[in-house]
Amino acid sequence: MTEPAAEAESSKADPAVSRRELAVARSLDSARARAENRLQRFLDAALELMNEGEPHKDFTVQEVVERSGQSLRLFYQYFSGKHELLLALFEETVRSSTEFLRHKVADEVDALGRLHRFVVEYYRLCRPAPGGDPIEWTPTAPMLVDFAQQLLTRHPTEAAQAFVPLVSLFSEVLDDAAAAGVIRPELRRGTIVGMVLEAIMFNTFSATIGGTSIRAETADPAEELWDLILHGVGK
Repeated sequence: MTEPAAEAESSKADPAVSRRELAVARSLDSARARAENRLQRFLDAALELMNEGEPHKDFTVQEVVERSGQSLRLFYQYFSGKHELLLALFEETVRSSTEFLRHKVADEVDALGRLHRFVVEYYRLCRPAPGGDPIEWTPTAPMLVDFAQQLLTRHPTEAAQAFVPLVSLFSEVLDDAAAAGVIRPELRRGTIVGMVLEAIMFNTFSATIGGTSIRAETADPAEELWDLILHGVGK
C-alpha cells in the first residue's frame, strides 16, 4: 500500500483524526527524525575522537562540534556540556552491550548455560582488546571506561540509571537459573546482580594486580571467572 493510500485508510479507520492532526503528526515525526540524526552525529563524532586518539587522551566539545559538521549552538541544544555527552555515549554502550548479550544468551537451551554464557560474554566485552584497542563492534574506548568508573563513584544515581538494561537482563537470567534449581534459591538476587556484575567488570584488572599481565595466559580468564562465580552461587 502506498503512503497516501495508507493515510487514507488511517483516516477512514479513525474518523476522529482530522487532516489537521495528521499534518501535525507528520511534521512532528519529521522533526523527531532530524533531531535524532543530529544527535547521532554528535555521538558518532565523540566516539571517533576517542577511538582515534591515544588511550586516555581527552577531547574538547569544540572538536566534537567540528567533527560532526554541526554548530556549537546546536550542540548545547542537545547537551548541557561534555559530561552529558559522555553519559549519553555510556548509556548507548550499555544498551548495545545488553542487546548483544541477549542474543548470545538466547542461543543456550538451558538456564545454567544461559547464566554461563552471560558471565563469559560480558567478561569479554569488559576486557580491553590486545594492545588497548577498543572492541570493534561496540562503542568502548579507554576514556569511556574511565568515565564509567567516575560515574560509579561520583554520580551513583546516573550510573544506576545507565545500567538498568544490563541489570534487568542479568536479573532475568538469574531468575531463570533459580527457577530451574541450578543456583541456591535463598540468595538475594538484587544483591547478587550487583556483586557479580561488579566482579565481571573489574576483573579486567585482576591479571595486573596478580602480577600475571606480562606472562602468556594458558587458560581462558573468562572461564576461570565463571568457575569462581559458579561455586559462589551454585549448588
